Amino acid sequence: MPTEADLNLLFALNALLSEGSVAKAAERLDLSESAMSRALARLRESTGDQLLVRAGRAMVLTPRALALRDRVRELVQESRAVLQPAGASMDPRTLRHLFTIRANDGFIEGFAPQLVARAAREAPGVRLRFAPKPDKDVRPLREGLLDLDIGVLGESGPEVRVQALFRDRFIAVVRDGHPLLAGPEITAERYAACDHVVTSRHGRTVGPADDALAAMGLVRNTAVVVPSFGTALSIAAATDLVALIPSSYFEHLRARGTLRSFPLPMPTEQITVSQMWHPRLDRDPAHQWLRGLVLEVCRPLNERTSAS
Repeated sequence: MPTEADLNLLFALNALLSEGSVAKAAERLDLSESAMSRALARLRESTGDQLLVRAGRAMVLTPRALALRDRVRELVQESRAVLQPAGASMDPRTLRHLFTIRANDGFIEGFAPQLVARAAREAPGVRLRFAPKPDKDVRPLREGLLDLDIGVLGESGPEVRVQALFRDRFIAVVRDGHPLLAGPEITAERYAACDHVVTSRHGRTVGPADDALAAMGLVRNTAVVVPSFGTALSIAAATDLVALIPSSYFEHLRARGTLRSFPLPMPTEQITVSQMWHPRLDRDPAHQWLRGLVLEVCRPLNERTSAS
């Protein structure tokens, strides 16, 4: 039967193999870097392998470490499940944990302030790390690098749990005093005749809005492509370009008095924003608390969109 020290070492090994960095592993377990370095030294002695070796300015896993990674992650999850009393409740005030949440900049800028404030009140020992969302790959969930992945569902497969948070739609945003606002009704023709700034992590110039316009025999000119909604809004505020922004994102930026929004003048489908996690975390009390927190923060928006 492993001792407490052995289990702590196993948790340290899991963090090191998952993060591939002494500094990040230390942050994940709320330890100092020197403490994590000492744990790595003990692990090297125990396993007879270097586990992490330097490659230039970074650290990389040895072949033995790569072979151990999945098994160690499963052992850690099983240990936590075994040591958690059946039906036990969890007091968030006693929780000390670093949660990693992956989401795009729109969700982070719109919802992170509320999540951080709620977490600080309910669970002062919890830290939240928001990671960028370059793609919809579910491997970081499977490998334990993420606790939650928030966004529009991609190719998830049966190994990912999904819970809808709210439905969203794209709207158009222009500067106050834009010519579109001064004229008659904003039609699809007038909208398409403007120059546009669009947001795409991958640099794409077309999307669902262009498909909707094409069905009406119209084409818009995408003058600028940027990687974030915030940048798109900054450009729209300083030019006559029209930005395409999620409604939920713009709702949290009402203080920007220099911008005006209006519904797209052509039919486009709503999108569903969900939170996704690995099934091994289904019954983990700490993770259940985190999922509940995210759902509560998003609930007002979900209720508004459901009623519309």
